[in-house]
Amino acid sequence: MIRFAPCRKRPCRCLDRWNLKSVRLSPASRFGREKAVLFFFCIAFMGSAGCGFRKSTPKPSIEFTRVPPAAEGSLDKLDVIEGRIIGGQPGQQLVLYAKSGAWWVQPLTNEAFTRINANWTWTNATHVGTEYAALLVDSGYQPAATLNELPTPGRGVAAVAIAKGGDSSVTRTLFFSGYEWRIRNAPSDRGGINNYDPSNAWTDAGGALHLRIAKVSGEWTCAEVTLTRSLGYGTYSFVVRDTSQLEPAAVFSILTWDYAGTDPNHREMDIEISRWGELTGKNGQYLVQPFYVPENTSRFTEPVGTLVHSFHWEPGRVSFSTARTAEAGGKTRLVAEHVFTTGVPTPGVASVRLNLYVFRSAKQALQNGTEVVIDKFEFLP
Repeated sequence: MIRFAPCRKRPCRCLDRWNLKSVRLSPASRFGREKAVLFFFCIAFMGSAGCGFRKSTPKPSIEFTRVPPAAEGSLDKLDVIEGRIIGGQPGQQLVLYAKSGAWWVQPLTNEAFTRINANWTWTNATHVGTEYAALLVDSGYQPAATLNELPTPGRGVAAVAIAKGGDSSVTRTLFFSGYEWRIRNAPSDRGGINNYDPSNAWTDAGGALHLRIAKVSGEWTCAEVTLTRSLGYGTYSFVVRDTSQLEPAAVFSILTWDYAGTDPNHREMDIEISRWGELTGKNGQYLVQPFYVPENTSRFTEPVGTLVHSFHWEPGRVSFSTARTAEAGGKTRLVAEHVFTTGVPTPGVASVRLNLYVFRSAKQALQNGTEVVIDKFEFLP
């Protein structure tokens, strides 16, 4: 405690340095005077540890809002992980790890940072593991590709959070054409705010994939499945039964999507069947995002019948085509095709999705539920 000796031989000027009026105090008042001096001393130096006025900055923390199921690590299988940051500071970055023996940075060593949204939430793809970790780090931090032990806060690490893998109910999957597909169970803003019901996606006894839009509690619910692997460059082909008669407010989309990296368009490329709310006009298009660049979109008219939609993806080039299925002993007949050579993304951990949803801005709202059937998917590297 700071103490001030009383002035005995002259009027007290102990407070002159703070421009307070000199006063003479009786001995009985000196204790009160010392308390007053201590009070003014603390006000003058507010924030010093000695006075207890220091306002400490809360330590940042990380919360997981979606954790993939616990599984032994795989070089192929991907899932979605999500969370939010509390008390983060501008310039900080997020690094994810999945544990499979050691801790492995996610989703790729050359894309080790996860984008943090303006509201401090985050979403990314991760290879599956038995545990998952998120590190909030300062600008300039260089994450290791693998770790035997996670770092503790300090030396550029602001916060660390660890979560055990979730149970199998977190992610529902189905198998179609020899591949595992994750069924969407979360809302999306694609086409406007749409809800998704896992019961709207299934395979039948013949192995065909069904996607539907159905009404639940008075609201339309949609369907989406995502390949749990990133296949990269190659040819993707889908045999799809007649979708030419979809209502103008319905959209069937075959697309690539990547949560990772810094690409604001998520490495998205699309084959889309829809009239986008119009009663007439072309009902199909190929595109490389962003769609608002005129040369990134090519529209076509989809005819009645079962069709094969394909795209061949290679460095700097993607070739789309749509063709009628071959008759017995005959050849396929080309319906439409287009080649893009600008804006074509690299693979990253992009995976292919099949999506059936409602275009909420349509002039005429969806009147009836609908269903799309995909007979076969094939990939050739």
